[in-house]
Amino acid sequence: MNRFKITELGDEVFWLRDAERDHLVRVLRLKPGDLVVGFDNTGMEYTSVINKIEDNSVTCRILSSDHPDVEAHTAVYLVAGLSKGEKMEWVIQKGTELGMKSLIPLRAKRSVMQLEGSRAQERVVRWQRITSEAAKQSHRVQEPLISEVCDWKDLAEAVPPDTQWIIPYEEEKTQTLVSVLKTMDAERPIAILIGPEGGFDETEVAFAQEKLGAKSVTLGPRILRAETAALATLVMVLAHFGDLGAL
Repeated sequence: MNRFKITELGDEVFWLRDAERDHLVRVLRLKPGDLVVGFDNTGMEYTSVINKIEDNSVTCRILSSDHPDVEAHTAVYLVAGLSKGEKMEWVIQKGTELGMKSLIPLRAKRSVMQLEGSRAQERVVRWQRITSEAAKQSHRVQEPLISEVCDWKDLAEAVPPDTQWIIPYEEEKTQTLVSVLKTMDAERPIAILIGPEGGFDETEVAFAQEKLGAKSVTLGPRILRAETAALATLVMVLAHFGDLGAL
């Protein structure tokens, strides 16, 4: 069944408006009587039947509700240094499918792409739209939040105060990701710091270690692209704590 993000939820019905309504009517060409699934970003999903299609909304009558166990039990925040458009979009799409809690775009010294003001806001809106579509495709019930583009000094306020920090770093030779994960609490959020093309500057790594308490880790002997490192680390963190089919 096709999935939609609920615009407004009632006791026995929900409504789809704006882009969700247009997608149902103009793209999918669904009709009254067709079955759909709605989710409202609280963890609930609702199997429903289309009841009425109007110019500004679609009304769906709820048949049943469920709270599926599809979200990762450990909240993982991906902090990604700004990379060229397609790379960021790929990380956002795949990170959503894999189960990240949120993505925080970070201005870094070696970022090829720099975003400020209205350009940054427009890009975040686009990234959130990509997240929304990926969440539907992967049958998630909570969309990851794409935060506003962030500077280093604001990072601590962008995540919960008890967040645990990891920073993959090519100059780290001894401390592995697995060894660090064994010291971390699955009940507390984890933030992964991933550099842009060219990686983080030494001063940025020092800031992460000293100000955020980040633990630097090696991902092995090979140098990975930023987008590869982001998703590889996300997969390993989630799998370590029992997600992605891991025991």
